[in-house]
Amino acid sequence: MNPPSPSRVSREQRGHILLIGLDRVAKRNAFDLDLLNELSLAYGEFERNAEARVAVVFGHGEHFTAGLDLANVAAALTEGWQAPAGGCDPWGVFAGPRVSKPVIVAVQGYCLTLGIELMLAADINLCASNTRFAQREVQRGIFPFGGATLRLHQIAGWGNAMRWLLTGDEFDAHEALRLGLVQEVMASEDLMPRALELAQRIASQAPLGVQATLMSARQARLEGEPAAAQGLPSMVKKLMKSEDAKEGLRAMQERRPGVFKGR
Repeated sequence: MNPPSPSRVSREQRGHILLIGLDRVAKRNAFDLDLLNELSLAYGEFERNAEARVAVVFGHGEHFTAGLDLANVAAALTEGWQAPAGGCDPWGVFAGPRVSKPVIVAVQGYCLTLGIELMLAADINLCASNTRFAQREVQRGIFPFGGATLRLHQIAGWGNAMRWLLTGDEFDAHEALRLGLVQEVMASEDLMPRALELAQRIASQAPLGVQATLMSARQARLEGEPAAAQGLPSMVKKLMKSEDAKEGLRAMQERRPGVFKGR
């Protein structure tokens, strides 16, 4: 496998926040193999980066992503894509580990196919009011293999999910908000400032508590409430002994924000 192009995905760290930008602007950030692989590597870097507590994923240019570049990847996908060595699976359905820290996705312009599925695998989604969404795989003779068939109906309900998955029709930002695919819609110029503000609020919380909350919620979503409930007592005991929990108590008593180290 050829190494990914260094121009496909940007990385910028701002304190505890890692910005990950899709950067294939000339092709509306459509996913070729290089973009698939480099995004996976960027997620892997985020997972291993002890200073990065929250990732914000966005698209350079006017669009988030036009989805899958079938002309480039059709042959390779018949063999199945998997995360490269050192990478994580951004979609949580392919071979490879998944990140344990929060991911915020901020979208604008076109957000098609794998872009929607990237959002479905994220923890919080924001979009600009000019965003257009579509799952067009049925129009191309394939199907949404990046997780939409697994997750969209859980969020939007069966009929809503099938309405869009089985037609490939476009829908707008307000429909995405109604479906629960995004949590906020705003003007395009406010998108990244809002995403960074939200990321900073999360990054200021106790990292161990944030990760434990994510792990428990994800397990409940994937395996059901009884499976997740089994892990609650041991996790509570572990966190109550952490330095972060002690700092949280001190901060509450002293009526100040906590300063958490993730220990």
